[in-house]
Parts: sequence; structure tokens; C-alpha cells
Amino acid sequence: MPATLHATALQWQAQGRPALVVEVQAHQGSVPREAGTRMMVAADAVLGTLGGGHLELQAVQHARALLLTGQGDEQRLPLGPALGQCCGGVVTLRYTPLREAEPAAWTLPAPRFTLELYGAGHVGRAIAQQLSQIDCRVRWLDEREAEFPAESSPPHVQRVCTDGLPHELAAAPAGAHVLILTHSHDLDLALTQAALRRDDLPWVGLIGSATKRARFLHRLEAQGFTPAQLARLCCPIGLPGLSGKEPAVIAVSVVAQLLMLNPVS
Repeated sequence: MPATLHATALQWQAQGRPALVVEVQAHQGSVPREAGTRMMVAADAVLGTLGGGHLELQAVQHARALLLTGQGDEQRLPLGPALGQCCGGVVTLRYTPLREAEPAAWTLPAPRFTLELYGAGHVGRAIAQQLSQIDCRVRWLDEREAEFPAESSPPHVQRVCTDGLPHELAAAPAGAHVLILTHSHDLDLALTQAALRRDDLPWVGLIGSATKRARFLHRLEAQGFTPAQLARLCCPIGLPGLSGKEPAVIAVSVVAQLLMLNPVS
């Protein structure tokens, strides 16, 4: 369940907005989503997903019919015979009016990864937008308040505006990934140095070309950084073979790389 769905459920409940919480209560065999998956259905909006397809279409239609009555319900659906889906499993869906649900008690999934994102320029904004719908924890940092977009970020993306960006790395939690894409090569270098000095930050991504990587490595080697420290530096960033310099393309590639570094077990 995305953290954004949880936050919106709390907001809608506080506002008294009519909606149904549709939850996969149980499942057997091959199904689009497992037990615990939720979505919310209002008269004019659907948040979250049960995996799409005919199952979700039927669930949305049934939820909106229930909205007219104010009642909940439960359905057991064999996906093959009942809905013509090739999965072939069975799901049990529970429909609960949001006013009766307890979103504050929902168990949230562990974040896929924790990210220190340095830079709110075009690429930084595109990456933050991609991450807005992914279960992760992000500190998004820049020296320039005006570079952050006017619209607010979701709760799991924390904005930090400060002049002391290299010092902020001291506050990064152990195990966090670091992604550096600021407006200044000198600042990029200072952040890279600070990140590599910590041995508990497993991946340090730096935006730039192979030429930039070579120049940075030369400087870092001259400063005494070890081969083991330098091996944690990833530059260029993104999936190999996925070309394109548009911010949106870079963002897709980098976020995919982060997901591959942190597979769901």
C-alpha cells in the first residue's frame, strides 16, 4: 500500500468524504495483488490499485454502488470463471466505508529504500516526481528554496533547504543511498567526498558523463580515497543502455536503477 494512499485516507476521513476502502482480504493461487492490498473508491476518484483488469473494474463499480447505500460488503471472486482473467486464482474483497475504517492502524510496508537526494534542478524535480508514488523515504536537499516546485511533496519526501549541504550528510541514516545532482561541480565534489568518507552509505550516485567520473576519480585518488571507497561511486547514473538526456528519461532510468538495487523479497 503506497504511503500516499494512507495519507489520503486519513485526510479524506478527517474531511468526512464518502469513500469505500476495498481490500484484498484473502487470496489463493495466482492473483494480481496479494492480501493486504488496498484501494479507495470515491464517486469521482480511485486511489491505489488491485492490479487493474476486469477485477478492478468490477470492484470499482461495486464500490460505487455501495456508496449509494452507505453499506459495506464482502465478495469472493474466482478470477477465471467469474471474470475471465487468466490468473486463475481466487480473491476475497472486503468493502468498508471509510468512516468505519481505521487507516491510522494500517500497517505500512517497509520502505524499499532510503534516499538522500541532493539537487532540485530539472533532473532532481523529475526524480522526486517519480518517487512520489513509490514506497521509499527521501530527504530532498538544495541550497535554493526557489528551485523546489510550488506544489507540496508527499509526506515521504522531505524537503530541506540549507547552505550546508555537505554537513547534512552526517544526518543521513546508515544504509541510505545518496544521489548527487546539484548546480555546481564543486558542490558535487564536496558532497561526493563527504558521502564516500562514510562507510555505511552503500551507493553514491553522481550525475555526469564518463569524463566527469574520470576527473572526480583523479581528484579523489589524489586525496587518498581507497579503491574500496571509490567502488561505491556510480557515475554516470541510470540503467546502462537506456539513452536520453531529457530529465524525465533520466529520472525513469535512475529510479529503475534504485529499484533494482533494492529488490522486494
